[in-house]
Amino acid sequence: MTVSTLFLITIMALSQLTNSLLAATSDTSTSASSVSPITSPITFPNAGKNILDLPPRVRFAPSPTGSLHVGGARTALYNWLIAEGARLEGVGSEGSKARFIVRVEDTDLARSTRESEESVLADLKWLGLNFDEGPGSDTEYGPYRQSERSSLYSAVADMLLESGDAYKCFCTQEELEAEREAQLSAGLPPRYGGKWRDAPAAEVEAMEASGAPYTVRFKVREGTRVVIDDMVRGKVSWDAEATVGDFILLRSSGVPVYNFCVAVDDATMGITTVVFFLGLLDALNAPRPRYAHCSLILGSDNQKLSKRHGATSCGQFKDDGYLPDAMVNYLALLGWNDGTDKEVFSREELVESFNMERVNPSGAVFDMDKLNWVNSQHLKAMSVDEVAELVKDQMVMEGICMEDKRDTDSFERLTTAATCLAKQMMMTTKDAAKNARDVLDYKLPNTFEELEGEKRELVEAGNFYMVASKMLEAYDSNKMPRPNSANLMEAFIDQTSNKLITEDNDPGGSGYAYPAAWKVFMKDMAKELGLKGKNLFHPARLAITGEFSGQDVTKQMTLLALASEFGSAVDLGATNVVPLEVRMELLRGFLETVPEEFRVPKKATEVKAENKEGGKGDKAKLGEGGKRDEVREGRGEGGGGGVEYDGPPFSALDVRVGLVKKVWRHEESDKLFCEEVDVGEDSPRLIASGLQGMVEMEEFEGRKVLVVCNLKERKLAGFPSHGMVLCASDEGHGSVRFVDVPTGASVGERVFWGGDMVEDMEEGWKENKVGKKKVFEKMAPFLKTDEYGIATFCGKPIMTKAGPVTSVMRDGNIS
Repeated sequence: MTVSTLFLITIMALSQLTNSLLAATSDTSTSASSVSPITSPITFPNAGKNILDLPPRVRFAPSPTGSLHVGGARTALYNWLIAEGARLEGVGSEGSKARFIVRVEDTDLARSTRESEESVLADLKWLGLNFDEGPGSDTEYGPYRQSERSSLYSAVADMLLESGDAYKCFCTQEELEAEREAQLSAGLPPRYGGKWRDAPAAEVEAMEASGAPYTVRFKVREGTRVVIDDMVRGKVSWDAEATVGDFILLRSSGVPVYNFCVAVDDATMGITTVVFFLGLLDALNAPRPRYAHCSLILGSDNQKLSKRHGATSCGQFKDDGYLPDAMVNYLALLGWNDGTDKEVFSREELVESFNMERVNPSGAVFDMDKLNWVNSQHLKAMSVDEVAELVKDQMVMEGICMEDKRDTDSFERLTTAATCLAKQMMMTTKDAAKNARDVLDYKLPNTFEELEGEKRELVEAGNFYMVASKMLEAYDSNKMPRPNSANLMEAFIDQTSNKLITEDNDPGGSGYAYPAAWKVFMKDMAKELGLKGKNLFHPARLAITGEFSGQDVTKQMTLLALASEFGSAVDLGATNVVPLEVRMELLRGFLETVPEEFRVPKKATEVKAENKEGGKGDKAKLGEGGKRDEVREGRGEGGGGGVEYDGPPFSALDVRVGLVKKVWRHEESDKLFCEEVDVGEDSPRLIASGLQGMVEMEEFEGRKVLVVCNLKERKLAGFPSHGMVLCASDEGHGSVRFVDVPTGASVGERVFWGGDMVEDMEEGWKENKVGKKKVFEKMAPFLKTDEYGIATFCGKPIMTKAGPVTSVMRDGNIS
């Protein structure tokens, strides 16, 4: 016997009772405002009315036994959207508008707590799902906690007894268990046999007089079949008699069963539409409501979503830095779409577009990568000030700033700087705080022997010792530029527009400011040491930040200065802040441990010799067919997976924002899509993409994509292809996702690289005009998505004028 069947059978009880009640009741509902006995007639507000003609009265009915799960949040959201959509359309008169109702189903007194109820209501408020009626509301339909409506349930059960639709059952637990075992042994579904269904009145009275405990059971009529027209699943029917038999309404303790309470509440509260998960179908009496029967939310393993899949409660997502609008956006998409490929919705757009008829009956998989992407898109649409306000909470929760310093100027500036530094890469507001923690720390070890991986390889290359020594010399002589203590925020402010800067490739400040001074300092060092590109910038960054890659150095040093100043809001007991002067002393000690052999740069001949011996890291890399490509000294733009890059710069690729105007399947190949893509030219380009079986065709058409435009024409299965659509994939190429262009990027605009090796870009490398594919093939291993889903080349973001290019595929390859 399933819960859903019990819900439906309970509908029958109330439906049968309604006819006998109509003559004695009016059209207005009676009040049930306390647990005192019901003295006025019990009525059903929707009796005799057509549900389709009524403004929606929808309800979310949580059990206060824990926090609000995302499955419950989606149910609440769909109900809220139904009510808000009806209000938008003007359904109902001024006195009878659509209503979103919260009813607390706390019949499980052993597990229900008021703390859980308050937590659920707080989560609904955070999501912006404000209810019209609920706990604390004084209306004719209240109270809104089942624990306060017990007299109503008893009164309805008494009416069912009087009408003959229910009866008292005196079967003991032992009798019921024996009957169940006998049925199972005979291969029959377990159901109550009906021993007391038609028992003589005298026998019933005698049992009552003896004080024997009894339950109240509903009398299922012979041949009863329940049929509903579900808004999501179509017609659904149950054979009530064969499935469950006569089920219990009141336990022997007098406590009503949950399903009975729900049906009574929906009937007496005038609920018109019921949205619920598969397995928890609810009901309304006389007339039947409209049902919306949604599937469960699944984890990545296609099993019911649970804590083992990670965060599942709304409170946890809030603490983890997700936006309520993004959560609402993503939850709406779990089983619903508006018929287009649109994935980012404002709350207003959802209200306008939502329709239960477009809800998919299949289970929806909760995809954390997709949620992160949706959240990042909402963050990008917000101003720095708006995001910084939210980052404040994360700075406290992560132990970076002290709560009692929240109103100080230091707290404000630290939060703003942390937000500016991380905004382009943020998936959640917590990312800004976590990034700030990393920036404030200094992770260069005390000795050379403690170095590992890429950092060790960088030091072994020999340039680090020379660059770091020169930086210490400049620091000791007070020639190293430092943040302006009189105006620490200048690195984050555009002096022309006076607006906050978030783009990592924008140095900020003015010609006399710290960022400009640092640029001059690095150029002078490049001339003095005869180094450039990665051979200069990576060692310099490692020396001052403890990492050889990251965001703009001047912005990082500015955040450090803000955290190091007197009276800072930073919680030094919880956050490791390593000021510049301490870093320089640690660097000085580290340099003393570097072996002599690594204190001078390796010569090109040494590098080539190591390549022949099968060197690793920055010495060689495997090319196609297992061949090794020699690495030339003096060039390079960074590492792809820890391997040196010594090829053409990103500008050798003509990568543009394209709009897919049309897409169709190739007539002969089962792997190719054919597309017409607008890349800002006089006419669309024809492009073939081997994405069949990896993405749906519906995802393609009308989508903005990135297109490599300067490749020679190739014929793929006879189709002339004039470019390549870029996608991100996992290591085994088993999962492929589109590379996403930020909202606001213009069709035809050329993307650029957010690297800081400006000198390299001025060496005369020319665009790949002839379209040789081998140029792209040489660069492809260094096109990646990082841990945040940002598209990168050699570890630096790929940008449009509207912001960085992203993908839901994290740590993936781009091709």
